[in-house]
Amino acid sequence: MDNTSLVTKKTNIRYVILAMIFMVTTFNYVDRATLSIAAPVMGKELGFDTVAMGLAFSAFGWSYTSLQIPGGWVLDKYGARLVYGTGLILWSIFTFFQGFVGYFSSAFVALFILRLLMGVAETPAFPTNSRLTVMWFPTHERGFATSVYQSAQYFALAAFTPLMAWILHAFSWHHIFFWAGGIGILLGVFWLKYVREPKNHKGVNQAELDYIQAGGGIANLGDKKSEIKWSQVRGLVSNRMMLGVYLGQFCLTTITWFFLTWFPTYLVQAKGMSMLKVGFVASIPALAGFVGGMVGGLWSDWLLKRGKSLTVARKTPIVLGLLLSSTIIVANYVSSEVIVIGVMSLAFFSKGVGNLGWCIVSDTSPKELLGISGGIFNFFGNIASIVTPLAIGFILKATGSFNGALLYVGLIGLLGAFSYLFIVGDVKRLEISSANPSDVQSNHAGANKTDSAN
Repeated sequence: MDNTSLVTKKTNIRYVILAMIFMVTTFNYVDRATLSIAAPVMGKELGFDTVAMGLAFSAFGWSYTSLQIPGGWVLDKYGARLVYGTGLILWSIFTFFQGFVGYFSSAFVALFILRLLMGVAETPAFPTNSRLTVMWFPTHERGFATSVYQSAQYFALAAFTPLMAWILHAFSWHHIFFWAGGIGILLGVFWLKYVREPKNHKGVNQAELDYIQAGGGIANLGDKKSEIKWSQVRGLVSNRMMLGVYLGQFCLTTITWFFLTWFPTYLVQAKGMSMLKVGFVASIPALAGFVGGMVGGLWSDWLLKRGKSLTVARKTPIVLGLLLSSTIIVANYVSSEVIVIGVMSLAFFSKGVGNLGWCIVSDTSPKELLGISGGIFNFFGNIASIVTPLAIGFILKATGSFNGALLYVGLIGLLGAFSYLFIVGDVKRLEISSANPSDVQSNHAGANKTDSAN
């Protein structure tokens, strides 16, 4: 069979799976962002000051971050369909019940516990996205696939921030949680019914499986159980390339969590906007981030197809994106609302361009450790989900101004660019030594080639 015939006859179920990943990731971020939209009204009604609000914002991050490695282990052991579907239903239930925190004797304690539980349930989300992308997509399509699900975070803010602000204005902050949680539960049931890994999906044909595997995808990985050795984990966290990637992801995630938590409050307190106006204005940088995310993934895949090395194709968008994201500091020196939103949009667009960390993990993780490797990566990256809300809360408490907060976020972006330029080095697949399965080694021979050669 020639290549033309293969392309003509193969199914394209991988794009349906990608659409499902995109939808689930969208509501992953909608649920995270519910508190940021409710916060200006909710905090005033329940008597939370900026430090208390910062603690509430960070609660999700404490559990989400600390359980990333165990979550990756669970994913490798039980598979993407069951772990992700169950997690989606659970985190949506915890989101729903946040609408009732005002009825508890301590609203803050109730909110903090529900956000902690929500973080527990969301733990396997992005390692699952990464695992499914590696399984369903060849290397030359993986940048695009990663950018699609990564861009869901921007789409969630762009599309649903105005809707949540309208719900807040028309009803109350309680209904934001009811609406987001209810839809998530329904989506989780649909996920469990439809999504499968490649070898178990009834809609995929052999031609598509062959196409995926010939291009470096791991379509035959399946939902098999994996035996994880902690010496392998130590090998991952002591590898210089991976340490640089981890630091870079912390920096990227810092920018994300500013927009996910304090950005609406910034527009209300620093710029004097009403919450209804904030709902629409805050969607503009998010839309720019969505476009940037798609540009970064397509640009990376285009560089690969033009014959550039995996290192150049992945690092170029990341480094330039992180450098430009630091322009958020310029908002401290302008007063026009239009210019401020333009600066924020440029910063979020740039962050979107550089948001290819999960693609790097897909390209570099040992094939036997996709889940736990993604968990380690997400653990380090999401330390920012704890640090960022707290740091900004304390900066606001100490200075009464967002200027220091924006300076903090911009400098962290520059640190991320430094990490990818001077620490990461060549991007290459790590492998478990056949002689000693406890060892994780770099695949030097494939340092500048795509996965199809691995």
